[in-house]
Amino acid sequence: MSNRMNIANSPASRLKRHLGAILFAAIFALAAGKVHAQTPFYHSTAAELAGPPGTLIRSEPMLFAPAGAQAYRALYRSTGMHGEPIAVAGVIIVPPGPVPPGGRPIVAWAHPTTGVVPHCAPSLAIFVFQQMAGLRQLIEQGAVVSATDYPGLGTPGPHPYLVGDSEARAVIDSVRVARSMPGAGGGDSFAVWGHSQGGQASLYTGLIAKAYAPELNLVGVAAAAPATSLVTLMGDDFKTSGGKNLTAMTLWSWSRVYGAPIDKVVLPQAISTIDQLANECIESIFDIMARRRTEKPLEQHFLSVPNIAVVEPWRSLAIHNAPGTLPPHIPLFLAQGTADDIVRPDVTRAYMERLCGAGSKVVMMWVPGVGHGFVARDSADQAVAWIMDRFAGRPAPSDCGKAIIGAIDDAPPAQ
Repeated sequence: MSNRMNIANSPASRLKRHLGAILFAAIFALAAGKVHAQTPFYHSTAAELAGPPGTLIRSEPMLFAPAGAQAYRALYRSTGMHGEPIAVAGVIIVPPGPVPPGGRPIVAWAHPTTGVVPHCAPSLAIFVFQQMAGLRQLIEQGAVVSATDYPGLGTPGPHPYLVGDSEARAVIDSVRVARSMPGAGGGDSFAVWGHSQGGQASLYTGLIAKAYAPELNLVGVAAAAPATSLVTLMGDDFKTSGGKNLTAMTLWSWSRVYGAPIDKVVLPQAISTIDQLANECIESIFDIMARRRTEKPLEQHFLSVPNIAVVEPWRSLAIHNAPGTLPPHIPLFLAQGTADDIVRPDVTRAYMERLCGAGSKVVMMWVPGVGHGFVARDSADQAVAWIMDRFAGRPAPSDCGKAIIGAIDDAPPAQ
C-alpha cells in the first residue's frame, strides 16, 4: 500500500472526513429548511408575455454549475392550461467549449415533485444542480440541459400538479429557449429525461412534441418511475406516508386548477393539514422528514371516501392525465426500482407492455432493491448513455418481446 493511501486512511484523516461530513450535513439541513424568497425576476407584465411560446423574457447567470458549464436562470413564454400566454421559469446549463458543427444536442430535464406553490421552484433551490440526475455526465458529453420549473413554480401559482399537457408544454418551450441562450449553439434535436412527476412530463412531451413544436426533432424519451396510471396512484398512495403527501398535493392543486370539489372526498378536519403540506417544499431528505411530521394527522383523519379514484370528477381527471402510448417512431428508456411503493413496479411493467404492443422500441431497466426516491440517480448513467446514442443516430435497442428480468421480486405485492 502506498504512503499516500496510508495517510488517506489514517485515523486522523478518517476523523477529519467524518467531521466534515457532519458539518456538511448540518449546513445542508439548515439551508434546505429555508424558504427561498422570490424576486421580481419571476413576475411578468402583460406586455412581457406578448410573443411566441419558447422565447426568452429575461435571464440571469447562476453560480456553481458543474463541469465548467455556464448556467442561467431563465424566465420564458409558454402556454397555459386554457391556451393563454404565461411565463414559466427554469434553468439552462450550457457546456464549455466551442459549438460543434450542426449545433449541440439539448436534453430537457423534467424534475420530480418539489411542491405546488411558487416558492418550491427548483430554480430557487440551493442544490438545484445536484437535483438533476445525470447532469454532470450530460455536460461532459457536450449537451445543453434545459430544466423547467413547470408553470406555477417560481411564477405565480398554483402549480398544475400532475397535469401532463401543462408540464409538457413547459418542457418543450424550455428547449426552444435553450437553443438561443448565449453560447448554447443548440441544434434542433432534443431528448427528454425525467423522474416521477417528471417521468409523466417526459411521456407527455413525447405525445405532444410534434404538434406543439414541429420545428424540433425529439430523438428519445427517458423516464424513471413515471406516473403513468394516476387512477392506480390515487387508489394506492393514501396508504403510505409518502403517498398521503402526494395525494394531498394532488387534491390541493386540482381543486384550484380544475375547480374539483375537494370537500367531496376529504374530511373537514384534514383540510388544514393539506393546506400546510401544500406550502412545504421538497428539496432534500430533511424536507421529506419534515413533511412526514406534518402529514401525521392524515393518518387519523384524511379521506371521506374509500377511494378517490372512483369519485367524479377526480376519476375523469386522473384518466385524462394518464399518458397513453407514444408514436412508435419515438424510442423509450424506462427505469424502475423494484422496491418502489409509490409507483408500483407492476404498473410500469404494464405500461411498457402497452408501449411494446403499440410498436415502440423500449429499454426497460430494473433497479433491484431501490425505492422511488433514488431510481433516477441510480439509473442516470445508463439513461445518459442511451440518450447520447439516440443523438448519435445509433439504432434503438428494445426489450420488447424479451422475458421480463429483474423481475419484481422485491416489489410490494399488488393491492
